[in-house]
Amino acid sequence: MLLTLDVGNTQIFGGVFKEDQIQLRFRKTSKDRPSSDEYGLFLKSVLRENQIDPRSIQKIVISSVVPELNYSLNGACVKYFGARPLFLQAGVKTGLKIKTANPQEVGADLIANAIAATELYPDTHILLVDCGTANTFSAINRAREYLGVSIVPGLKLAMESLQHGTAKLPSVEIKAVTQAVGRTTSEAIQSGLYWQAVGMIKEMVFQLKQQDFKDQPLKVIGTGGLGMMLQASGVFDVYEPDLILIGLYKVAQMNLGLFEEIP
Repeated sequence: MLLTLDVGNTQIFGGVFKEDQIQLRFRKTSKDRPSSDEYGLFLKSVLRENQIDPRSIQKIVISSVVPELNYSLNGACVKYFGARPLFLQAGVKTGLKIKTANPQEVGADLIANAIAATELYPDTHILLVDCGTANTFSAINRAREYLGVSIVPGLKLAMESLQHGTAKLPSVEIKAVTQAVGRTTSEAIQSGLYWQAVGMIKEMVFQLKQQDFKDQPLKVIGTGGLGMMLQASGVFDVYEPDLILIGLYKVAQMNLGLFEEIP
């Protein structure tokens, strides 16, 4: 079996694959800084609680945008699984042509998402919208060329900026709404956050179609933990919650020779 881990600024999103089928999904906060032993014990525990024998994990692939966690994660994988993880970084085959000015600046999470999107929807112009701590908009053409990305604060960051930047506005639950005008302060914040996100995605689709794809057909793919909430608004053509895990699975397939055996 293959263990995949996406290490984000807020959460670690993990998955277990048996061949090409996802057997398990799990999440853990990445806000704290556990030791390698704490990570190892957590991973073995979550596998056992879901009836997966940790000894069945043969390979581990990680995408990480939090470099300070990588050392502990690497140690946990080696000590508790006897497997040195493959980190998605420079030198790893992706099947993409990165057309940005500095390809090494593109986050591993963005690359993993793009790999999966081009595998699931080949020969297609794609706008990939990942709704997480930050909202990212990645443009990928049908030749698998990663053209670039736009990055804006995500819904939680936007809410926190209102809470911490004002004297009286509270923290609220982020959720989908139907009304543009709220009747309470909480409803007003929820409405503003939700419709701001919906409008921003629509405008990005419009601009990308004109600037990068010259009004050619474009598939808008949503992903990320908060993307599901926006799905009902119709801003995505399709929502793929497991996109990054699928991308990491594809990375493993393309880089079998890079996995190191531990004596």
